Amino acid sequence: MELGMIGLGRMGGNMAQRLMAAGHRIVAYDPAPDAVKTMESKGAVGAQSIANLVSKLALPRAVWLMVPSGEPTEITIGAIASELSSGDIILDGGNSYYKDSIRRSEYLAEKEILYLDVGVSGGVWGLKEGYSLMVGGEADAFRQLEPIFQSLAPASDRGYGHVGPSGAGHFVKMVHNGIEYGLMEAYAEGFELMQAKEEFNLNLPQIAEIWRYGTVIRSWLLDLAAAALSEDPKLESLQAYVEDTGEGRWTVQESIDLSVPIPVITQSLQARFRSRQEQPFGPKMLAALRNQFGGHSVKASK
Repeated sequence: MELGMIGLGRMGGNMAQRLMAAGHRIVAYDPAPDAVKTMESKGAVGAQSIANLVSKLALPRAVWLMVPSGEPTEITIGAIASELSSGDIILDGGNSYYKDSIRRSEYLAEKEILYLDVGVSGGVWGLKEGYSLMVGGEADAFRQLEPIFQSLAPASDRGYGHVGPSGAGHFVKMVHNGIEYGLMEAYAEGFELMQAKEEFNLNLPQIAEIWRYGTVIRSWLLDLAAAALSEDPKLESLQAYVEDTGEGRWTVQESIDLSVPIPVITQSLQARFRSRQEQPFGPKMLAALRNQFGGHSVKASK
């Protein structure tokens, strides 16, 4: 089976490589010419533009996007749609907001172009281990491209599936990422507590390795924690600054809209916000209030 691939960053490039290794023909395009050349060296058919990519695919065509969510995805889908025909399929594998995916599917349906929103998890390890794929959209389009999903997944019978109508794939991936926030925060807090127990002089890399086997908290995230601590036991090379890419915010907003409490995920998102602040105002206000009502000592700013 052949597939057009737009967006050859690390994840998109790795996905293209995994598909080619499984025998699929990949026509690849990226605004960065060097990225296209790299894919050509690995066996892909290079394209110099979106129109050129479409011209190199046989009908019915399928084009997979791996570009940043928001405006880049919006612009790229518009450009692709102008080149495709009735019965062609666009797959959005980025972390798009699910409501945008619903809207895009409706827009493309007017042009008789099919749309699949594909939540993709696997990160930089996906090339070797495979990707988890949560697919929303028309079931017939999913079945048509199932060999692609089977080749990307960890195995042909697991790790992927059609989860519902348009928007469902990105909705499920959004919740997945919200859960990921909570799991990461729990590990971070636990290791911080052990690091603070100085009298025991705990060996955190050793403990991470112990926990990886037989415990109820073993996971791939714990494997990654063990790898990070092995490389830098005190994490001295890093700043306590944690970004978020939007999925956690969307998950929390959805919980408000549905009146479903998700306190752990919400607090993990708030912890990321706090990590980016230098001398945050809130704790200063706490110190000021304690000083005002009780005369408690405060530390003056430098």
